[in-house]
Amino acid sequence: MGERKALVAGATGLVGGHLVRLLAQRGPVLALVRRDVPLPEGAVARRVDFDALVLSRKELAGADVYCALGTTIRKAGSQAAFRKVDLEAVANLARAAARGGARFFGLVSAVGADPSSSVFYSRVKGEAEAAVRASGVPGVGIVRPSFLLGERAESRPAEKLGILAAKALGFAMVGPLARYRAVEAEDVARALIGLAGGEPGVRIVESEEIGLRAAPPRT
Repeated sequence: MGERKALVAGATGLVGGHLVRLLAQRGPVLALVRRDVPLPEGAVARRVDFDALVLSRKELAGADVYCALGTTIRKAGSQAAFRKVDLEAVANLARAAARGGARFFGLVSAVGADPSSSVFYSRVKGEAEAAVRASGVPGVGIVRPSFLLGERAESRPAEKLGILAAKALGFAMVGPLARYRAVEAEDVARALIGLAGGEPGVRIVESEEIGLRAAPPRT
């Protein structure tokens, strides 16, 4: 297989950073960012406005698009601001990918994502998944990780406490609880990349499957 053109949104985040690094090892990567950031060799940045996203067909035709956009309600400041990032920006990117002729859209979602959930966070994540499915991109890959392990550039004290608890209780998380074990952010990126290149359709990897699916990127 030849080089696969890739676009990554959310390159400054924990999973997004791994996506850019891994994808740049196999071909050209365009990182869609709001601000300039250092990138590995093989990746270039383009500043975009996700509220009014404009991407060319040349950039998107035949490309694999990866979306690792996400924030927290605390950082966003309100539920409405959270939806703007975790739903509206994701949906805008998916629609742009479909219009431009992308062949694959990979989404980093979350464990428990469900558009009918009574939990706001899970409901928004589920709505984002639904928007991606409805976008018209031929191939869709979704990973639903639990707590993410890895070094973040930003401090998230509440999340760190949750990770510590998940680690401490990991041995007890078996059966239905296995999906709540903490997972390595790099494994999430590898699992998502592994979903690209398959037959058209929707493929979902639940959190407890991520470690098994975290194969090296295809070349």
